[in-house]
Amino acid sequence: MKAFHADRQPLDLPPGHRFPATKYRRLRTRVEAWPELEVREAEPAPDAILALAHDLRYVQAIAGNGLSAAEQRAIGFPWSEAMVERARRSVGATLAAARTARVEGIAANLAGGTHHASAGRGSGYCVFNDVAVAARAVQSDAVGRAAPRIVVIDLDVHQGDGTASIFAGDESVFTLSLHGEKNFPFRKAASDLDVALPDGCGDGDYLAALDAALAAVWREHAARPFGLAFYLAGADPHEGDRLGRLKLSAAGLLERDRRVFAALRQHRVPVALSMAGGYGHDIEVTVAIQAATIRAAIESWQGWKNARP
Repeated sequence: MKAFHADRQPLDLPPGHRFPATKYRRLRTRVEAWPELEVREAEPAPDAILALAHDLRYVQAIAGNGLSAAEQRAIGFPWSEAMVERARRSVGATLAAARTARVEGIAANLAGGTHHASAGRGSGYCVFNDVAVAARAVQSDAVGRAAPRIVVIDLDVHQGDGTASIFAGDESVFTLSLHGEKNFPFRKAASDLDVALPDGCGDGDYLAALDAALAAVWREHAARPFGLAFYLAGADPHEGDRLGRLKLSAAGLLERDRRVFAALRQHRVPVALSMAGGYGHDIEVTVAIQAATIRAAIESWQGWKNARP
C-alpha cells in the first residue's frame, strides 16, 4: 500500500504550543519499515490546485505572508516559509493518495485531515483543506467523462466545518461528520449528515452511532454511487486525548477503522485515508493509535488486491 508524507518541513512553534508537530515524523518512522507499505514524500500543491477549493486571494495571502494577525491567530501557527511548504505538501499528499486509491483501492496521507479550513479562511491548525482540494482535483481529472461522486467520512472528534461549508449545496460530494457535540468548533457548519455525540461517549454508543451513519451513507450510495471516499481517522476520540472529551478505547478506535474499511471495500468504493487529529497526553499513545489505523488500512488494501479479477 502506498502512503505519502509531508513532514520534512518542521513548524517553528513557540515552547508549550499544544499542536503535536512531532507526531507526523514519529508516525512515519514507525511505519515506513513495514514491508507492506511504500512511503513516498508528497509534492507540494501549486496555487492553481489549491484554488480549486480556496479563494485565490487567500492562497496568495498564505504564500506571501499577507495574513492579518487575526487570521494567523485563527489558524494557530505563526507564518513561516516552512509552514507554507508543509501545508502545500500536506494537500499534495492527500491528492496523491486519492489518485492512487482510484487505481489501487486504498492509499494514505500520514498527516492531513485539515477540515477546519474553509474557502477563504484557515482555522484550528488547518491552513488549507486537503480533502476539499483533493476532491475537487480528482473530479477535475475526469475530462470527457463523468466526474466521480465523493463521500467524506469524517471521524475526527471535531466537526468538519470547513469541509461542510466548502461543499454546501454540492450534490457531487456527500459529507458525514461524527463528532463531539460540545467540542470545537463552537459554531458548526451543516454537513449533509452530522452526528453529534455527548461528552464521555464510549465504545458501544460510538460504534452504534457509526453503524447508523454508515447505513445512511450506503442509502445515498444506492441512489447515486460514490466513486471515491475520503476517510478522516482522527485519534482524538480516544479517552486519553487532551482535546477530545469522548472516551473511546484504542480497541474501540481500531474497530471503528475496521468497520469503515470493510464497508468501503464491500461497496467497492476506493478510499484516501487521512490521519486528522490526535492530541494525547502521551504522544506515543496517539502515534500507536494512528499506526494501528495504517495497519487496518493495509489489511483492507490486501483484500482489495486479492479481490481483483
